[in-house]
Amino acid sequence: MSETHPEAGMDAFAALHGDVRSALSERGFTTPTAPQREAIPPLVRGEHGLVVAPTGSGKTETAMLPVLSAIVGRDTRHGIEALYITPLRALNRDMRERLEWWGETLGIEIAVRHGDTTDYERQKQAEDPPDVLVTTPETLQAMFTGKKLRRAIEDVEHVVVDEVHELAASKRGAQLTIGLEHLREHAGAFQRIGLSATVGDPEEVGRFLTGDRGCNVIEIDAGSNVDVRIRTPEIGSADETAAGELMTDAEIASHIRAIDEIVGAHDSTLVFVNTRQTAEGLGSRLKAYGTDVGIHHGSLSKSARIEVEDRFKTGEIDALLCTSSMELGIDVGRIDHVIQYASPREVRRLLQRVGRAGHRRGETSSGTVVATNPDDTFEALAIVERAERGDVEAAGIHHASLDTVANQIPGLLMGFGELSAARAYGIVTRAYPFRDLPEADFKAVVRELSGNRVLYLDEENDRLEKSGGTWQYFYANLSMIPDEATYTVEDMASGDTVGTLAERFVVTFAAPGETFVQGGEMWRITEIDDEEETVLVSPIEDPTGEVPSWVGQEIPVPREVAQHVGRTRAQARGRFDDGASRELLARAFEDRFPTDEHTAGEALEPVERHEGPVPSDDRIVIEGFGREIVLNAAFGHTINETLGRLLSALIGQRTGSSVAMEVDPYRIELEVPSGVTIGDVVEIVETTDPDHVADLIELSLKNADTLKFTLAQVAAKFGALKRWKGNGSSQNRFGKDRLLDALEDTPIYDEAVRVVLHEQLDAEGASDVLRRLRAGDLELETVSGRTALGTAGRSSGRELLSPENADASVVETVRERIMGDRVLLACLHCKEWDRRQTVERVPEQPECPACGSTRIAALNPWAEEVLEAVRADEKSQEQKEQTERAYKAASLVQSHGKKAVIALAARGVGPRNAAYIINNHREDEADFYRDIIERERQYARTKSFW
Repeated sequence: MSETHPEAGMDAFAALHGDVRSALSERGFTTPTAPQREAIPPLVRGEHGLVVAPTGSGKTETAMLPVLSAIVGRDTRHGIEALYITPLRALNRDMRERLEWWGETLGIEIAVRHGDTTDYERQKQAEDPPDVLVTTPETLQAMFTGKKLRRAIEDVEHVVVDEVHELAASKRGAQLTIGLEHLREHAGAFQRIGLSATVGDPEEVGRFLTGDRGCNVIEIDAGSNVDVRIRTPEIGSADETAAGELMTDAEIASHIRAIDEIVGAHDSTLVFVNTRQTAEGLGSRLKAYGTDVGIHHGSLSKSARIEVEDRFKTGEIDALLCTSSMELGIDVGRIDHVIQYASPREVRRLLQRVGRAGHRRGETSSGTVVATNPDDTFEALAIVERAERGDVEAAGIHHASLDTVANQIPGLLMGFGELSAARAYGIVTRAYPFRDLPEADFKAVVRELSGNRVLYLDEENDRLEKSGGTWQYFYANLSMIPDEATYTVEDMASGDTVGTLAERFVVTFAAPGETFVQGGEMWRITEIDDEEETVLVSPIEDPTGEVPSWVGQEIPVPREVAQHVGRTRAQARGRFDDGASRELLARAFEDRFPTDEHTAGEALEPVERHEGPVPSDDRIVIEGFGREIVLNAAFGHTINETLGRLLSALIGQRTGSSVAMEVDPYRIELEVPSGVTIGDVVEIVETTDPDHVADLIELSLKNADTLKFTLAQVAAKFGALKRWKGNGSSQNRFGKDRLLDALEDTPIYDEAVRVVLHEQLDAEGASDVLRRLRAGDLELETVSGRTALGTAGRSSGRELLSPENADASVVETVRERIMGDRVLLACLHCKEWDRRQTVERVPEQPECPACGSTRIAALNPWAEEVLEAVRADEKSQEQKEQTERAYKAASLVQSHGKKAVIALAARGVGPRNAAYIINNHREDEADFYRDIIERERQYARTKSFW
């Protein structure tokens, strides 16, 4: 926290220009808010500042009143005096609306510039620059390219960066820091002001903003003004009835009812969820229940988002169900309550989301967390307790990201035409995230860009110059947001854009006739155009539909929160061991935490039932049954992901077999090869050198899809691939494996590894766990069989539209669909006969009409390449694998007849899963189809990390 100047306690408005004070009176502002009282005096003096305060506390005016005051007080104005940079275009709209009144009143011209700004407006801004320009980080990059705009930005005296905490954690922010140093080359020194939600490391974010040039950090406590209740609804008879109508189970129905009741009790409610899938699934169920709710997330079209924002703002709808798209300060009017569905995962997210309610001065922001399972409840309790103590997570700055450097060097050339490599290096390393960038790494990036013809390098004379490819590269890579192939969803009737779908969802699920949920509405696919990447749809009233999958959305639970949960559970178990009843302990929880006795009792149930040592913040418990081994480890997502990956790799290395892995913040579940015991896992954990974790993980990444996926994205930013599309599998001119081989010893590969280790793993955290074990600071115990806490995470991933016992009408729908699907039958005995026909027409025991054999493979109807593989004399490795799968399928059909054909015809159900379904010994046909539905849903939503 910066030192408070004496005048800060006085009326901060007195420091402003007289015209601004008059405008404040006209606007009805008489006394400053807390951040305005602290921040305005140093900002008026021209000092750099970071204002950390809850949404709605007047942060925008805190930053802009001193800027407007300085502009009004100048005798002459020429170019752009101030830039207001926001990460979202929607915030551009809000800022323009909020600032226009001040501009008109004070005679200051304010304009907006972003990707959708018309050519006419752009030209007008270049010819006659506004005093204040509201823009995005990406558009700032483009402003260096035009002569007139370059002249206009030479007059910049102030730069305000909104939502700087959001940018600090991303490569967009790293890009912006170099962009600001580039701006400094044209404009000279300028004042930097950042606006941030609550973060755990405000001083670090201040250094990020200013390039470590000193920063006044004005931090207003958010936790004291937040009132959050945690609630698990009791299931009643009405929920049992509603479950059938909503095509879900009674527990989910109780959640929907509770949300509907809370929405009904307030005028305007934001309902936050953690993923877009949940937004669609929960949104459609709430609409079916009759709740007056709109849906808002990043995969909906811009027009759909604006429409629902406006309807909520004007009171047409009572609630807005949203993802992190609404965390930032988009103006949707006054909000009087926030619901968080499931744990918010992080303290900063809880504060930012609930902080959107109750924006009037002195008003407490109120919210409800609807906890969906015991993990959820303990997590939410921990997060609220940490919020009250002010324990907030750090921003997680991307340091020395090489693809950002690769992106910005052509940007410098677009601004200067040519410059020395030494000067470029100097500009880049003035930016805080790149202050320690080794010169050798910078040179390697430049050489890579030169080799990819993005620029011309004259090493002998230390010159960087534009090449023929610089212009094309620059405009294709204005943004550091990775390119990921998406399909546009269009309503056939109206021609309106509904939203987007991930390529993975389209490939694994979508087909004409299928239904899915988007914007909380049901749609039927009528046509898919792969060339145009468009899905044409029609609206339907059908209550069932698949929820689209969007990749990479899950919010990771930090180590500190998971450790807090482990500690609280252990304390509760200690009370049980001392003889306390669950009712008594639930009442004690009700006194300690903002929750009720029922919610606490439901969360405590598996703790009470647990037998053996309890996993905690300082104890790992390893349990197992058969091939399932579970490490109960309360270290959060990224450390557990790293430890799980490490164990999978080392077990796989020993046995030569693959190891399946599933991770949550409290458990690492492994499906190990036969013969691997708990003792083997304990030995690996105890003997692996903590100093070797990072190297072992990097080695294991070489076969990981996530590295190949990231590598393709990074390669695009180096100009190594032409405008990369998709996930690197079909569109890319290299295969993913060939791409990895080609780039292994390049800065592209180094950056891809760094990104995976920074964003998805925590090698240092995993090393620390192993060190604590060696030092005896962390206990390691084992139990035989499964425990209550070890299995408690299994229900946490349940889908909103996937009840454990699918409704009879759903079963019948799936049965009819499979019976109508076509299948390719092929004889693997004579290899001469094959036929396509519907599953319904397949006999109970298929046999070859040519040779009479019952060794008939049931294949995908378009699997000609499998037939070619089976019939080939000399086979490639891929053909050998295809042939092996075909023979496994034929063996199933030979043993189980049409039942095997049905299972094999289901989506994503190969021979292994089909065998599992058949061998489940389902006597009841409906149960057989329920098993198929479960496998299909798993397949459609597969987002395997590795």
